[in-house]
Amino acid sequence: MSAALPSQTIMTPPDLHPEMELVMRVMPMPKDANGNGDIFGGWIMAQVDLAGCVLPARISRGRVATIAVNEFVFRNAVSVGDLLSFYARVEKVGKTSIAVHVEVWAERHPAEPILVKVTEARVTYVAIDRDGRPRPVMPA
Repeated sequence: MSAALPSQTIMTPPDLHPEMELVMRVMPMPKDANGNGDIFGGWIMAQVDLAGCVLPARISRGRVATIAVNEFVFRNAVSVGDLLSFYARVEKVGKTSIAVHVEVWAERHPAEPILVKVTEARVTYVAIDRDGRPRPVMPA
C-alpha cells in the first residue's frame, strides 16, 4: 500500500481579476535560459501568445492569429524551476478580432511557495478562415 500524497492545490494570485481564467501552466527548462540563468524574454513572449489564444479560439470556434501585441511588460525575472501560471480574460470582442489581457504568475520555492507576477500583456487576435483571411468572430 502506498502512502497518500498531499493534495495539490493551485495557488491563486492575490487580487486576481474575477474574470481571469487559468489557461496554461508550464515550467521553463535550462534550455530556455540565457547566460545569466534567467529565462529568455522571447520564450516568455511565445508562451504568452500560446496562452492568450485559448479564449479567442474558443469564442470564435476556429482558427485565430496574433495580429498585435498591444502591451508587454516584464515585471520580474523568471528562473528555471519556476512554475508559471497563465491567466487570461477577454477585454474586447470586435467584428473579427478579440483583445486579451494575460497575466503570468510564478510559483517559487516549493517548500514554502510564494507567488510573483512576472509578466502581463495585452494581445489582439483575429479570427481567420482556412485561407488565413479574417472572418467574423461569431460564426454564422
